[in-house]
Amino acid sequence: MKNKEIIKLSIDEIKTKINSLKKDLFNIRFKKINGQLEDTSKVTLLKKDVAKLLTKMNTKK
Repeated sequence: MKNKEIIKLSIDEIKTKINSLKKDLFNIRFKKINGQLEDTSKVTLLKKDVAKLLTKMNTKK
């Protein structure tokens, strides 16, 4: 996600986005273990997106 997109989100939208990204991360971990994941960079990108959203949520409070 880009910072411009994150700035436009409200706190509730940020929370729902964090939950959906965490679910995606959980599913990708299982694919990685089973050897079904082809693009391993998705894991780091999802972690960075979650961190960006958490940071923005904490600064908005």
